Amino acid sequence: MQFGFFGINYKNAPLDIRDKTSFTDAKKLDFYQKAGQAGVSQCLVLSTCNRSEVYYLYEDDAQPAQLEAIYQDMIPVAGLGSYIVRFSHKEAMSYLFRIAAGLESLVLGEDQILGQVKEALEDSQAMGYSGKELNKIVRDAVTCAKRIKTELKISEKPLSVSYIGIQKLQEACGIAAKRILLIGSGKTAVLALKYLFTYPDVQVTACSRTYAHAKRLRESFPALEIIPYEEWHFAIHHCDIVISATSSPHQIIKKENFSPLRPVTLLDLAAPRDIDTVFADHPLATLINLDTLQAIAAQNQRERERLVDASQAILEEALQETSAWLFQSRMDATIESLQQRCSTIVSDSCSYLERKMDLSVREQKLLKKVLNASLQRLLKEPILELKRLDSAEKQEEYNRLIQQLFQIQTENI
Repeated sequence: MQFGFFGINYKNAPLDIRDKTSFTDAKKLDFYQKAGQAGVSQCLVLSTCNRSEVYYLYEDDAQPAQLEAIYQDMIPVAGLGSYIVRFSHKEAMSYLFRIAAGLESLVLGEDQILGQVKEALEDSQAMGYSGKELNKIVRDAVTCAKRIKTELKISEKPLSVSYIGIQKLQEACGIAAKRILLIGSGKTAVLALKYLFTYPDVQVTACSRTYAHAKRLRESFPALEIIPYEEWHFAIHHCDIVISATSSPHQIIKKENFSPLRPVTLLDLAAPRDIDTVFADHPLATLINLDTLQAIAAQNQRERERLVDASQAILEEALQETSAWLFQSRMDATIESLQQRCSTIVSDSCSYLERKMDLSVREQKLLKKVLNASLQRLLKEPILELKRLDSAEKQEEYNRLIQQLFQIQTENI
């Protein structure tokens, strides 16, 4: 049994193609059923905004092409084949391990993909298309990803300038119980609010040139106070922190319309700048702007890339263990057949002796245990030897010999 992968992702397919190849739950079920009809009993569909991928186990070398043909038939996109990437064997397994750890994500080292991989496995299990081998491979990938995240802490190096900006505010003046003015209501402002409200007892006032936009922020942040845009000139004098995140082409806070009378920390998340850089030299003001934040984000990106290189040893160790397990599992059917033969012999022998001898229930149970233990002891070394086989040729040879010697039938490996 071999492991394979094919699919498209943000690296090799534009967004309009990825939109057309996303899987609904109904389409997943349809794909699984068609895969089963083609003889592929174990597969997993991973469908996100950045990727549409299929992982599967196969025994017949013709099955990967059949499975890919099903995928393309279900997604009638002209030239889809030119976007598809495909791997097999250890290369496919390595790719899945990297996916789970966020090492193939658009945002390097992000955490969301790990949950998506686990959810994809749960979907496959619920639909009956994940067996012992696929479960093992995916769970090992998840375990490896968790180890990388725990030991190397890649995702703890923030890349979002909003998040970094809030961190810098915390370092500069603390955020808990502070009075904060936020100017702006776009995505950057929303992110800032999300991070601000993780601190206790903050009092946040927001304003925007479009009052309706600012009011909508209260749907997500009920504790937020909204004021008309024109009133920021008055509110700013009562605040400990001021955050500006507008899309204005002109500066908002300038030395001619604001002169700090008390210590204030200014966070400028806008490009072009909302806050005049003159405040960097004001004795009562601390200014943090995108120049600083982007430099930190770039440094964190480089650190994430360094940690990715450091993760290779962890990945390789986990891959070796999973690959070895998958290779050894090719003999599971043979081993199970031997054990089943033992169980049959024990059952037949016990039935015969019970007819010939007047045994109590306790003696019958003891007899069965002794016979079973004896035969299992006889099989112990042969089974260990089967698990130690290091080539497919030897596995096939031993499988044929066992079939001949014990007159048993096993599935092809």
